[in-house]
Amino acid sequence: MDSPMKKVKIFTNYLMAHRFKLCFLPLMVSIAMEASRLSTQDLQNLYLYLQNNITSLTMFFLYLALGSTLYLMTRPKPVYLVDFSCYLPPSHLKASIQKIMDHVRRVREAGAWKQESDYLMDFCEKILERSGLGQETYIPEGLQSLPLQQTLAVSRKETEEVIIGAVDNLFRNTGISPSDIGILVVNSSTFNPTPSLSTILVNKFKLRDDIKSLNLGGMGCSAGVIAIDAAKSLLQVHRNTYALVVSTENITQNLYLGNNKSMLVTNCLFRIGGAAILLSNRSMDRKRAKYELVHTVRVHTGADDRSYECATQEEDEDGVVGVSLSKNLPMVAARTLKINIATLGPLVLPLSEKFHFFVRFVKKKFVNPKLKHYIPDFKLAFEHFCIHAGGRALIDEMEKNLHLTPLDVEASRMTLHRFGNTSSSSIWYELAYTEAKGRMKKGDRIWQIALGSGFKCNSSVWVALRNVKPSANNPWEHCLHKYPVEIDIDLKE
Repeated sequence: MDSPMKKVKIFTNYLMAHRFKLCFLPLMVSIAMEASRLSTQDLQNLYLYLQNNITSLTMFFLYLALGSTLYLMTRPKPVYLVDFSCYLPPSHLKASIQKIMDHVRRVREAGAWKQESDYLMDFCEKILERSGLGQETYIPEGLQSLPLQQTLAVSRKETEEVIIGAVDNLFRNTGISPSDIGILVVNSSTFNPTPSLSTILVNKFKLRDDIKSLNLGGMGCSAGVIAIDAAKSLLQVHRNTYALVVSTENITQNLYLGNNKSMLVTNCLFRIGGAAILLSNRSMDRKRAKYELVHTVRVHTGADDRSYECATQEEDEDGVVGVSLSKNLPMVAARTLKINIATLGPLVLPLSEKFHFFVRFVKKKFVNPKLKHYIPDFKLAFEHFCIHAGGRALIDEMEKNLHLTPLDVEASRMTLHRFGNTSSSSIWYELAYTEAKGRMKKGDRIWQIALGSGFKCNSSVWVALRNVKPSANNPWEHCLHKYPVEIDIDLKE
């Protein structure tokens, strides 16, 4: 049951959010009362006045029409999310923790992983058990083979199946013809073959010759929001068109077979996944669209050496390539996240929360420097949170620092459990989970936030245009009855 103070806070926020409407109401009442007192003679005098000043009146309406036209032509165009699709890998690629460890032992025995002791095996098993990943995540076929298949052809096959599968389902669900796509943005951090992934899609779906295509590489797990932001910018320039955004990551070619502990962590967390998103700037699509894009906020702290070096792809001391995570990663992530929140807060928080923040800032500055910073209540700005499922520790910290409830981070935890860390596409699996649970109502606001190498922290804010139902082939439709699940208590020790 809500406390009296919480009820007062909610009521205050309601008043602040509707302050203009509440101020406008007495004005309308006053105007109506004055109008009711007008006599027939007053109306006749008004008519004569307008007749005598017809030239001034005409000029006024001409300027008004010109100003309205300029405003409509120069204002930012709304960007609508028509639909999105998340790739669901075939069931034969499911791999439990036990299955993964058994295969790793066979790989080691075959000599593909030259490891002299069981120490690193125990380390990997411990990471898997405490990662928050479940027993049905997906491992690519090449990594379930013996010997391992990590060739360029096998890697390309994995990525093609993911991105083509997601885009094909999106076209089926929306009924959009590939020839209607005017903008294409694809992101994949560590797998960027030639021809590019965007060209693979152009060829497969026979996209038109004048398509504006981008292929983003090396931008980490936050690249999905970067791709949305890039598409948004292009939609401001190119009128009456669709933008297709595709986010994925390749697992086959990025398996690390060395003995550096910091490089082994990524082996334990990353899994197959990808998403395709259809955006539109066509006003007629508002009725059918699920969401409207409200804000994108991007923060890049790569100018700082610690940020730049905290997650890098490099060779270890034996010449084996992998992604190294530095000990500065938690500190860098927290600092970058803080900057992103400080930038996003003024755009989305109600006036009352901004006031509380300002009061605490003044007190800390001039009265008591030991006071803690005021943490705004972001639940007053958003109904749903899609936090990048990068790992259990990341979700735990976000829940703690933003004062979120278990329900607020449920979509992130369940996505990590069911699909693992699918990199930049994880925020879309989380949105699909929320839709599948029937929780997305008209007017609900969604915060997608992702962190990635560089170091970057990016946010996108959406508003639901209707009560959103899950689209066909939602990745959760066959397993939703199992979720939410209770996470093993051993993970919290």
